[in-house]
Amino acid sequence: MQSPIDVGLVGIEIYFPSTFVHQSDLEVFMKAPKGKFTVGLGQTTMACVNDREDINSISLTALNNLMKKHNIDPKQVGRLEVGTETMLDKSKSVKTVLMNLFRQSGNYDVEGITSINACYGSTNAIFNSLNWIQSKAWDGRYAIVVSSDIAVYPKGSARPTGGVGAIAMLFGPNAPVVFENVRSTFIDHTYDFYKPDPFSEYPTVDGHQSIEIYLNALRQCIATFKEKHFKLYGVRPSYSDYDYFCFHTPFSKMVQKSFFALLVEDIKEHPSRYNSELVSTLKENQYRLDAKTTKALQQTQFQGEWENKCERSLLLAKMLGNIYTGSLYNGLLSLLCDTSINLAGKKILMFSYGSGCAASLF
Repeated sequence: MQSPIDVGLVGIEIYFPSTFVHQSDLEVFMKAPKGKFTVGLGQTTMACVNDREDINSISLTALNNLMKKHNIDPKQVGRLEVGTETMLDKSKSVKTVLMNLFRQSGNYDVEGITSINACYGSTNAIFNSLNWIQSKAWDGRYAIVVSSDIAVYPKGSARPTGGVGAIAMLFGPNAPVVFENVRSTFIDHTYDFYKPDPFSEYPTVDGHQSIEIYLNALRQCIATFKEKHFKLYGVRPSYSDYDYFCFHTPFSKMVQKSFFALLVEDIKEHPSRYNSELVSTLKENQYRLDAKTTKALQQTQFQGEWENKCERSLLLAKMLGNIYTGSLYNGLLSLLCDTSINLAGKKILMFSYGSGCAASLF
Protein backbone atom coordinates (compact mmCIF):
# COMPACT_ATOMS: atom_id res chain seq x y z
CA MET A 1 0.00 0.00 0.00
CA GLN A 2 1.23 3.49 -0.88
CA SER A 3 2.39 5.56 2.11
CA PRO A 4 -0.24 8.12 3.12
CA ILE A 5 0.54 11.82 2.73
CA ASP A 6 -0.92 14.90 4.47
CA VAL A 7 -2.34 12.83 7.33
CA GLY A 8 -4.69 14.80 9.54
CA LEU A 9 -8.22 15.98 10.23
CA VAL A 10 -10.70 15.21 7.46
CA GLY A 11 -13.90 16.14 9.29
CA ILE A 12 -15.13 17.31 12.70
CA GLU A 13 -18.51 17.37 14.43
CA ILE A 14 -19.64 18.72 17.81
CA TYR A 15 -22.67 17.95 19.94
CA PHE A 16 -23.71 19.81 23.08
CA PRO A 17 -26.98 19.84 25.05
CA SER A 18 -29.67 22.47 24.64
CA THR A 19 -29.70 22.98 28.43
CA PHE A 20 -27.41 25.54 30.03
CA VAL A 21 -27.06 28.10 32.82
CA HIS A 22 -25.98 31.73 32.52
CA GLN A 23 -22.83 32.35 34.54
CA SER A 24 -24.33 35.67 35.71
CA ASP A 25 -27.28 33.74 37.19
CA LEU A 26 -24.84 31.31 38.80
CA GLU A 27 -23.06 34.27 40.43
CA VAL A 28 -26.36 35.29 42.02
CA PHE A 29 -27.27 31.74 43.04
CA MET A 30 -23.87 31.10 44.63
CA LYS A 31 -23.84 34.59 46.22
CA ALA A 32 -20.58 35.37 44.42
CA PRO A 33 -19.48 38.95 43.63
CA LYS A 34 -20.90 40.23 40.34
CA GLY A 35 -18.47 39.48 37.51
CA LYS A 36 -16.53 36.79 39.39
CA PHE A 37 -17.43 34.11 36.83
CA THR A 38 -18.22 36.27 33.79
CA VAL A 39 -15.21 38.59 34.06
CA GLY A 40 -12.91 36.73 36.46
CA LEU A 41 -13.17 33.39 34.65
CA GLY A 42 -14.17 34.83 31.27
CA GLN A 43 -17.23 32.59 30.92
CA THR A 44 -20.73 33.48 29.66
CA THR A 45 -22.77 30.28 29.96
CA MET A 46 -22.22 26.67 31.00
CA ALA A 47 -23.76 23.63 29.29
CA CYS A 48 -25.33 20.88 31.41
CA VAL A 49 -27.16 17.64 30.68
CA ASN A 50 -30.63 16.72 31.84
CA ASP A 51 -31.69 13.30 33.11
CA ARG A 52 -32.07 11.96 29.55
CA GLU A 53 -28.40 12.23 28.55
CA ASP A 54 -25.14 10.69 29.66
CA ILE A 55 -21.61 10.21 28.34
CA ASN A 56 -22.65 7.31 26.11
CA SER A 57 -25.59 9.11 24.50
CA ILE A 58 -23.73 12.34 23.72
CA SER A 59 -20.80 10.35 22.29
CA LEU A 60 -23.14 8.27 20.13
CA THR A 61 -24.84 11.42 18.83
CA ALA A 62 -21.57 13.12 17.88
CA LEU A 63 -20.23 10.00 16.15
CA ASN A 64 -23.49 9.31 14.32
CA ASN A 65 -23.70 12.89 13.05
CA LEU A 66 -20.07 12.84 11.87
CA MET A 67 -20.52 9.63 9.88
CA LYS A 68 -23.80 10.74 8.33
CA LYS A 69 -22.64 14.23 7.32
CA HIS A 70 -19.45 12.89 5.74
CA ASN A 71 -21.17 9.85 4.17
CA ILE A 72 -18.87 7.42 5.97
CA ASP A 73 -19.83 3.77 5.62
CA PRO A 74 -19.05 1.99 8.92
CA LYS A 75 -16.95 -0.47 6.92
CA GLN A 76 -14.63 2.41 5.98
CA VAL A 77 -13.56 2.85 9.63
CA GLY A 78 -10.63 0.78 10.91
CA ARG A 79 -9.91 2.58 14.17
CA LEU A 80 -12.16 4.23 16.74
CA GLU A 81 -10.83 5.57 20.02
CA VAL A 82 -12.50 7.61 22.75
CA GLY A 83 -10.93 10.21 25.00
CA THR A 84 -12.92 10.78 28.19
CA GLU A 85 -12.69 10.74 31.97
CA THR A 86 -16.48 10.45 32.42
CA MET A 87 -17.11 6.79 33.15
CA LEU A 88 -20.42 5.02 33.74
CA ASP A 89 -18.63 1.69 33.97
CA LYS A 90 -15.26 1.46 35.75
CA SER A 91 -14.19 -1.43 33.51
CA LYS A 92 -16.04 -1.33 30.18
CA SER A 93 -14.78 1.11 27.55
CA VAL A 94 -17.13 3.78 26.21
CA LYS A 95 -15.81 2.80 22.78
CA THR A 96 -17.58 -0.57 22.99
CA VAL A 97 -20.92 1.23 23.37
CA LEU A 98 -20.20 3.23 20.21
CA MET A 99 -19.78 -0.04 18.32
CA ASN A 100 -23.59 -0.21 18.25
CA LEU A 101 -23.33 2.04 15.19
CA PHE A 102 -21.19 -0.58 13.41
CA ARG A 103 -23.26 -3.68 14.18
CA GLN A 104 -25.59 -3.51 11.19
CA SER A 105 -22.65 -3.22 8.76
CA GLY A 106 -21.00 -6.29 10.28
CA ASN A 107 -17.75 -4.39 10.85
CA TYR A 108 -16.32 -5.46 14.20
CA ASP A 109 -12.68 -5.11 13.09
CA VAL A 110 -12.20 -1.66 14.58
CA GLU A 111 -9.10 -1.02 16.70
CA GLY A 112 -8.90 1.30 19.72
CA ILE A 113 -10.48 1.62 23.16
CA THR A 114 -10.88 4.49 25.64
CA SER A 115 -7.90 6.63 26.70
CA ILE A 116 -8.13 8.08 30.21
CA ASN A 117 -6.01 10.75 31.86
CA ALA A 118 -8.10 13.71 32.97
CA CYS A 119 -8.42 16.19 30.07
CA TYR A 120 -5.59 14.67 28.01
CA GLY A 121 -7.24 11.42 26.87
CA SER A 122 -8.40 12.52 23.43
CA THR A 123 -4.99 13.96 22.54
CA ASN A 124 -3.49 10.56 23.27
CA ALA A 125 -6.24 9.00 21.14
CA ILE A 126 -5.41 11.37 18.27
CA PHE A 127 -1.69 10.57 18.46
CA ASN A 128 -2.56 6.85 18.44
CA SER A 129 -4.74 7.36 15.36
CA LEU A 130 -2.10 9.36 13.48
CA ASN A 131 0.54 6.74 14.38
CA TRP A 132 -1.76 3.97 13.10
CA ILE A 133 -2.38 5.67 9.75
CA GLN A 134 1.36 6.29 9.30
CA SER A 135 2.32 2.73 10.30
CA LYS A 136 2.64 -0.55 8.41
CA ALA A 137 -0.48 -1.75 10.26
CA TRP A 138 -2.70 0.76 8.41
CA ASP A 139 -5.20 -0.95 6.11
CA GLY A 140 -6.37 2.13 4.20
CA ARG A 141 -9.41 2.92 6.34
CA TYR A 142 -10.31 6.01 8.37
CA ALA A 143 -9.65 6.57 12.07
CA ILE A 144 -12.14 8.35 14.31
CA VAL A 145 -11.57 9.93 17.72
CA VAL A 146 -14.50 10.84 19.96
CA SER A 147 -13.66 13.38 22.63
CA SER A 148 -16.44 13.76 25.18
CA ASP A 149 -16.99 14.62 28.82
CA ILE A 150 -19.51 15.82 31.37
CA ALA A 151 -17.64 18.04 33.83
CA VAL A 152 -19.42 18.56 37.16
CA TYR A 153 -18.21 19.85 40.52
CA PRO A 154 -19.63 19.92 44.06
CA LYS A 155 -20.78 23.12 45.75
CA GLY A 156 -17.88 25.53 45.92
CA SER A 157 -15.58 27.73 43.89
CA ALA A 158 -14.91 25.13 41.16
CA ARG A 159 -18.57 24.62 40.21
CA PRO A 160 -18.63 27.38 37.51
CA THR A 161 -15.83 25.58 35.63
CA GLY A 162 -18.03 22.65 34.61
CA GLY A 163 -19.41 21.98 31.14
CA VAL A 164 -20.56 19.38 28.61
CA GLY A 165 -19.69 18.50 25.03
CA ALA A 166 -18.79 15.74 22.61
CA ILE A 167 -16.56 16.16 19.57
CA ALA A 168 -16.06 13.50 16.89
CA MET A 169 -13.04 13.81 14.58
CA LEU A 170 -12.34 11.93 11.34
CA PHE A 171 -8.68 11.26 10.45
CA GLY A 172 -7.12 10.12 7.22
CA PRO A 173 -4.69 11.02 4.40
CA ASN A 174 -5.01 14.01 2.04
CA ALA A 175 -6.55 15.99 4.89
CA PRO A 176 -7.32 19.74 4.82
CA VAL A 177 -5.92 20.09 8.37
CA VAL A 178 -2.51 18.40 8.53
CA PHE A 179 -0.67 17.46 11.72
CA GLU A 180 3.06 18.11 11.57
CA ASN A 181 5.60 15.59 12.84
CA VAL A 182 7.10 17.66 15.67
CA ARG A 183 5.37 17.33 19.01
CA SER A 184 6.58 17.47 22.59
CA THR A 185 5.21 15.90 25.75
CA PHE A 186 5.61 16.44 29.48
CA ILE A 187 4.27 13.83 31.92
CA ASP A 188 4.70 13.94 35.69
CA HIS A 189 3.08 12.57 38.85
CA THR A 190 0.96 15.26 40.54
CA TYR A 191 -2.21 15.54 42.63
CA ASP A 192 -3.72 18.80 41.42
CA PHE A 193 -6.96 17.12 40.27
CA TYR A 194 -8.01 13.55 40.88
CA LYS A 195 -11.00 11.32 41.59
CA PRO A 196 -10.18 9.09 44.56
CA ASP A 197 -13.78 8.22 45.50
CA PRO A 198 -15.28 5.55 43.22
CA PHE A 199 -18.76 6.40 44.54
CA SER A 200 -18.59 10.07 43.60
CA GLU A 201 -18.51 11.78 40.20
CA TYR A 202 -16.83 14.83 41.72
CA PRO A 203 -13.08 15.39 41.54
CA THR A 204 -10.80 16.59 44.32
CA VAL A 205 -9.20 19.81 43.07
CA ASP A 206 -6.44 22.16 44.17
CA GLY A 207 -7.12 25.04 41.80
CA HIS A 208 -4.05 27.18 42.53
CA GLN A 209 -1.71 24.19 42.34
CA SER A 210 -3.33 23.04 39.10
CA ILE A 211 -2.68 26.43 37.45
CA GLU A 212 1.01 26.30 38.42
CA ILE A 213 1.38 22.69 37.20
CA TYR A 214 -0.39 23.60 33.95
CA LEU A 215 1.98 26.53 33.31
CA ASN A 216 5.05 24.48 34.23
CA ALA A 217 3.97 21.75 31.82
CA LEU A 218 3.53 24.39 29.11
CA ARG A 219 7.04 25.78 29.67
CA GLN A 220 8.55 22.29 29.64
CA CYS A 221 6.72 21.43 26.41
CA ILE A 222 7.87 24.67 24.76
CA ALA A 223 11.53 23.92 25.57
CA THR A 224 11.32 20.34 24.31
CA PHE A 225 9.33 21.34 21.23
CA LYS A 226 11.99 23.84 20.18
CA GLU A 227 14.76 21.26 20.68
CA LYS A 228 12.94 18.65 18.61
CA HIS A 229 12.12 21.17 15.89
CA PHE A 230 15.79 22.17 15.69
CA LYS A 231 16.94 18.55 15.40
CA LEU A 232 14.47 17.88 12.58
CA TYR A 233 14.59 21.17 10.65
CA GLY A 234 17.72 22.96 11.92
CA VAL A 235 15.66 25.93 13.17
CA ARG A 236 14.35 26.82 16.63
CA PRO A 237 10.78 28.04 16.11
CA SER A 238 9.54 31.34 17.52
CA TYR A 239 6.19 32.82 18.51
CA SER A 240 5.99 34.64 15.18
CA ASP A 241 6.14 31.36 13.23
CA TYR A 242 2.54 30.56 14.24
CA ASP A 243 -0.61 32.30 13.09
CA TYR A 244 -3.04 31.06 15.75
CA PHE A 245 -2.91 29.40 19.15
CA CYS A 246 -5.23 26.95 20.92
CA PHE A 247 -4.87 25.91 24.55
CA HIS A 248 -6.67 23.49 26.83
CA THR A 249 -9.38 25.62 28.44
CA PRO A 250 -10.47 24.95 32.01
CA PHE A 251 -11.76 28.56 31.85
CA SER A 252 -11.08 31.34 29.35
CA LYS A 253 -8.89 33.56 31.53
CA MET A 254 -6.51 30.60 31.95
CA VAL A 255 -5.92 30.65 28.20
CA GLN A 256 -4.94 34.31 28.29
CA LYS A 257 -2.45 33.51 31.06
CA SER A 258 -1.10 30.62 28.96
CA PHE A 259 -0.77 32.74 25.83
CA PHE A 260 1.25 35.35 27.71
CA ALA A 261 3.34 32.62 29.36
CA LEU A 262 4.27 31.27 25.93
CA LEU A 263 5.07 34.79 24.76
CA VAL A 264 7.28 35.49 27.80
CA GLU A 265 9.28 32.33 27.10
CA ASP A 266 9.87 33.50 23.54
CA ILE A 267 10.90 37.00 24.62
CA LYS A 268 13.29 35.44 27.11
CA GLU A 269 14.95 33.41 24.33
CA HIS A 270 14.85 36.05 21.58
CA PRO A 271 15.01 39.47 23.33
CA SER A 272 16.46 41.22 20.26
CA ARG A 273 13.24 40.57 18.33
CA TYR A 274 11.11 42.54 20.78
CA ASN A 275 10.67 46.08 22.07
CA SER A 276 13.63 46.93 24.32
CA GLU A 277 11.46 48.69 26.92
CA LEU A 278 9.22 45.65 27.21
CA VAL A 279 12.23 43.34 27.46
CA SER A 280 13.71 45.50 30.24
CA THR A 281 10.46 45.39 32.20
CA LEU A 282 10.19 41.62 31.92
CA LYS A 283 13.86 41.14 32.76
CA GLU A 284 13.56 43.32 35.88
CA ASN A 285 10.63 41.15 36.91
CA GLN A 286 12.78 38.02 36.27
CA TYR A 287 10.34 36.95 33.53
CA ARG A 288 7.75 35.96 36.13
CA LEU A 289 4.20 35.74 34.80
CA ASP A 290 2.36 37.96 37.27
CA ALA A 291 0.14 41.05 37.22
CA LYS A 292 3.07 43.34 36.39
CA THR A 293 4.19 41.21 33.44
CA THR A 294 0.65 40.81 32.15
CA LYS A 295 0.03 44.57 32.32
CA ALA A 296 3.28 45.27 30.45
CA LEU A 297 2.23 42.89 27.65
CA GLN A 298 -1.30 44.27 27.49
CA GLN A 299 0.06 47.78 26.93
CA THR A 300 1.76 46.67 23.71
CA GLN A 301 0.52 45.23 20.41
CA PHE A 302 0.32 41.83 22.08
CA GLN A 303 -3.08 42.62 23.57
CA GLY A 304 -4.38 42.92 20.00
CA GLU A 305 -2.51 39.77 19.00
CA TRP A 306 -4.02 37.90 21.94
CA GLU A 307 -7.49 38.90 20.72
CA ASN A 308 -6.78 37.99 17.09
CA LYS A 309 -4.51 34.97 17.39
CA CYS A 310 -5.93 33.24 20.45
CA GLU A 311 -9.10 34.68 22.00
CA ARG A 312 -11.15 33.97 18.87
CA SER A 313 -10.56 30.24 19.57
CA LEU A 314 -12.60 30.57 22.78
CA LEU A 315 -16.02 31.06 21.15
CA LEU A 316 -17.33 27.63 22.14
CA ALA A 317 -15.42 27.40 25.43
CA LYS A 318 -17.01 30.60 26.76
CA MET A 319 -20.48 29.20 26.10
CA LEU A 320 -20.08 25.48 26.87
CA GLY A 321 -17.62 25.69 29.75
CA ASN A 322 -14.87 23.15 30.34
CA ILE A 323 -15.61 19.99 28.37
CA TYR A 324 -12.41 18.35 29.63
CA THR A 325 -10.95 16.19 26.84
CA GLY A 326 -12.74 18.19 24.17
CA SER A 327 -11.87 21.69 25.35
CA LEU A 328 -8.74 22.03 23.18
CA TYR A 329 -10.60 20.76 20.12
CA ASN A 330 -13.57 23.06 20.48
CA GLY A 331 -10.89 25.76 20.26
CA LEU A 332 -9.76 24.34 16.93
CA LEU A 333 -13.39 24.05 15.83
CA SER A 334 -14.02 27.68 16.80
CA LEU A 335 -11.17 28.73 14.50
CA LEU A 336 -12.32 26.49 11.64
CA CYS A 337 -15.81 28.00 11.80
CA ASP A 338 -14.61 31.61 12.01
CA THR A 339 -15.54 33.03 8.60
CA SER A 340 -13.63 36.28 9.25
CA ILE A 341 -10.27 34.51 8.83
CA ASN A 342 -8.66 32.42 6.10
CA LEU A 343 -6.77 29.44 7.51
CA ALA A 344 -5.31 28.28 4.19
CA GLY A 345 -1.57 27.81 4.64
CA LYS A 346 -1.72 28.94 8.28
CA LYS A 347 -0.11 27.25 11.29
CA ILE A 348 -1.93 26.64 14.59
CA LEU A 349 0.06 25.76 17.71
CA MET A 350 -1.93 23.49 20.05
CA PHE A 351 -1.34 22.83 23.76
CA SER A 352 -3.10 19.94 25.45
CA TYR A 353 -3.12 19.46 29.23
CA GLY A 354 -4.59 16.90 31.57
CA SER A 355 -4.14 17.07 35.33
CA GLY A 356 -2.12 14.43 37.03
CA CYS A 357 -0.31 15.44 34.74
CA ALA A 358 0.09 14.87 30.99
CA ALA A 359 0.65 17.60 28.40
CA SER A 360 1.66 17.96 24.75
CA LEU A 361 2.49 20.78 22.36
CA PHE A 362 2.00 20.22 18.62
